[in-house]
Parts: sequence; C-alpha cells; structure tokens
Amino acid sequence: MKKLIVILFMTYGAIAFSQKDACVCCSDAYHSFDFWVGTWTVTDSNGNLVGKNTIEKVEGGCALRERWISSNGKSTGTSLNFYNGENEQWEQLWIDNSGGHLKLSGNRKGNQMILSSEEKSTPEDQIVKNRITWTLNDNGTVRQQWEVLEEGQVITVLFDGLYHKIE
Repeated sequence: MKKLIVILFMTYGAIAFSQKDACVCCSDAYHSFDFWVGTWTVTDSNGNLVGKNTIEKVEGGCALRERWISSNGKSTGTSLNFYNGENEQWEQLWIDNSGGHLKLSGNRKGNQMILSSEEKSTPEDQIVKNRITWTLNDNGTVRQQWEVLEEGQVITVLFDGLYHKIE
C-alpha cells in the first residue's frame, strides 16, 4: 500500500510539474507582439515592393524570430524578439548581412509596439536613439516605422513600410 501511495504521489507530482511548465510564456504580455507573426510582403509609402518578412513564434512561444530579405535579395537580416519578464519589457536584437546590429526595448501601447535603443553618439557628436514602431491597422496590415531621434525629436525616418500578410 505504501508503494502505491508513493507511486501515485510521484505520478501526480510529475503531472502537476509538467502542467505548470507547459505554458511558461502564456501571459498576455508574451502575446502582445503576436500581431506581427506571419509571412508578409512589405511595401514602401509609394506601394513599391521592398521585401518579404517572415515572423514566427519560436522556443515554445517565448520568442519571435524575424527573417527579412529585400526585394532584390541583397539585404537580409534577422531578429530575435522576446518579452523579458524581469524588467517587464519586450527586447529585440537585430543583425543584418552588412554587419549592422540594433538592440531595442519597450512595450505595446494600444495597437502599437514601440521599441527604442539606448542613446548613442554619432560621428558628428549628435546624441541620438533609434525608435521603431509597429502599428496594427484595422485592416490587418502592419506599419513599421524606424525613426532616429535627437533630444526626443524625430530627425530622420530610416524606414517606413507597410506589411501585407500572405500567410
């Protein structure tokens, strides 16, 4: 009888433990960037095709992986995006085939995910930071706008693309 009780306790403990760990990244915070998941064609503000982007949930839904390729195939990049529960922010690390990289963090506000970099000094001694905003539109498209800010003011828009879901 004692053996049976021990076996039942061990089985219950294993089931409870596996159920607890089955959905580590299931809170609403981990899903706040899900609107970007999918395969997309991306156009510029004039409607010209600029590339294709695939964003997929990875690592059991705990992260998003982005795979970008420009329409001419010359520019590629990837990012890993995840919700950092310790500081309660989303973080992104972008790396491209030109050797460029960008680290961003931030959160969703309404229908927008807004991520920014730390401030950095340019060769011209400007103190700037990057801000990228993804806006979920009512028709299901997503607008991505990458701005450079100096003292909180936009000084350059590096990218303004409209995502059209194909999958």
